[in-house]
Amino acid sequence: MAPSIVLVSWMVLGLVMATSTIQVEAARAFFVFGDSLVDNGNNNFLATTARADSPPYGIDTPSRRATGRFSNGKNIPDFISDALGSEPTLPYLSPELKGDRLLVGANFASAGIGILNDTGVQFINIIRMYKQLKYFQQYQTRLADLAGFEEAQRIVNDALVLITVGGNDFVNNYYLVPFSPRSRQFSLPDYVRYLISEYRKLLMRLYDLGARKVLVTGTGPMGCVPAELAMRSPSGQCATELQRAAALYNPQLVQMINELNSQYGANIFIAANTEQKTNDFINNPTAYGFTTSKVACCGQGPYNGLGLCTMLSNLCPNRDEYAFWDPFHPSERANGIIVDMILGGSSNYMSPMNLSSLLALDYNTRT
Repeated sequence: MAPSIVLVSWMVLGLVMATSTIQVEAARAFFVFGDSLVDNGNNNFLATTARADSPPYGIDTPSRRATGRFSNGKNIPDFISDALGSEPTLPYLSPELKGDRLLVGANFASAGIGILNDTGVQFINIIRMYKQLKYFQQYQTRLADLAGFEEAQRIVNDALVLITVGGNDFVNNYYLVPFSPRSRQFSLPDYVRYLISEYRKLLMRLYDLGARKVLVTGTGPMGCVPAELAMRSPSGQCATELQRAAALYNPQLVQMINELNSQYGANIFIAANTEQKTNDFINNPTAYGFTTSKVACCGQGPYNGLGLCTMLSNLCPNRDEYAFWDPFHPSERANGIIVDMILGGSSNYMSPMNLSSLLALDYNTRT
């Protein structure tokens, strides 16, 4: 949400020294698509307001410098890279993404985008999903020049793909303003069905481009983020309409993914119920070591939920105690908890299996 393949080598399950503690069998290539929840710096290279390239973003990175991630430190792809035993992927627009760095994969995500091309229009110059997929094609041409066509195909087929998109289609489209164009065009249930049908096309396009292990995250509990509490809920209760939207959207996303897997005759796509896991630490923050799940660490106004996170904002001294870093995005520690769920979560959270199981199954079929 906005202000959201080189052969596979495998390792035995173990521990990584990160907030996310599960390590899975490693795949060197990793591709990321989506919005600000997974953008690691593409928007730094674009003329847009949807950027996280200035302090205090990145305050808990080793360099203590903003990297373009909408986090105080690591985001979800970083923790997945840790678990895979790989270095973090570079933003596709980074001039450093060349030569052997292409073998690690690439991050195509761009803050502000949604499933629909009209989502995030206020951010102007962002990499919408159709363009992210075009860049993926372009990447494969570059990879083939480096490694040869057949090897490039194998690298892409063996890679892990993460896609995180959809929240902005509600927060920065349907509910952006009262009587928004999309809310006049669709009732909420019809809008959700439309989003799912458009998302299906994106996932099928990813498959056509060679993706064979795709992790798809749902939306979080959108009405509970500090920004929505500040704007819609003076009492501190989660905003009802946005919660209704998430409750309609996420089960239909899982259903669509199951249908696609049946269509392709294989478990190509796995769904992560990030709404449920985030609800867990929102409803019981102390059980996860947080002191608050309502107030953002960085921001201003009620719940630190208004405006942007800047050097002039309120800034908490201990980011690990906050579930939310800024008005919309989880803290580094919360991101680690979410990735632990992705890697090892039960069927209550992951469908049809968790990521560790998917990669272990893939390993067993290849040996």
